[in-house]
Amino acid sequence: MRVLVVEDEEFLAEMIAEGLRRDSLAVDVAHDGLEALRKLELGAYDVLVLDRDLPGLHGDEVCRRVVRQGLLTRILMLTASGALHERVEGLGLGADDYLTKPFAYDELLARILALGRRARPALPPVIERAGLTLDTARRRARRNGLPLDLSRKEFAVLETLMRADGAVVSGDELIEQVWEEDTSYRTNAVRVTLSKLRAKLGDPPVVETVSGAGYRIADDPTDTTGTADGSRA
Repeated sequence: MRVLVVEDEEFLAEMIAEGLRRDSLAVDVAHDGLEALRKLELGAYDVLVLDRDLPGLHGDEVCRRVVRQGLLTRILMLTASGALHERVEGLGLGADDYLTKPFAYDELLARILALGRRARPALPPVIERAGLTLDTARRRARRNGLPLDLSRKEFAVLETLMRADGAVVSGDELIEQVWEEDTSYRTNAVRVTLSKLRAKLGDPPVVETVSGAGYRIADDPTDTTGTADGSRA
């Protein structure tokens, strides 16, 4: 899941971003409304965490423009005011949810995850494919019933591949879904993470490399024929 945090208090923005990254979300940060709109134009985000009281371009106007453009991005609006009329106004602008400062991080995370599920086609919290079982709500992974000890990035990569339901996912798509905006495919981050993930998944290999295209979860992990080359990342 990809999240854009828009908050002019830099310390708070970074605290939120670091927490979400620890929970396997790809997070970018903007500190004003215009910067937020530029990032929204360049990348697809599942959830926008938007401080309402932004300098320059107010958070209300950012919300209006996102809604006007018909973006699929879900909006969680943050504000220091807990007044009922403030919440009603924010939701009336098109925000999907509203959270008053100060807030507990666990509640923020729960609301973001709930909005993220609404931003994409509905999928069950437990995904199963090719002997793999992924419990996305509890962040647990198993292969053939045996638990897997995955890092946050490894889990996020595996979740992205499993959600693709056998379709090929390019390296750039993995970067967009799992890493932050200052990462590029040239950094080798995808290949390194996939190499570690494959080692933990064990044999027979379940993640295929499709030459010139990307990666996918094999229908039959014992079959490395066809367009995939069966090679390591």
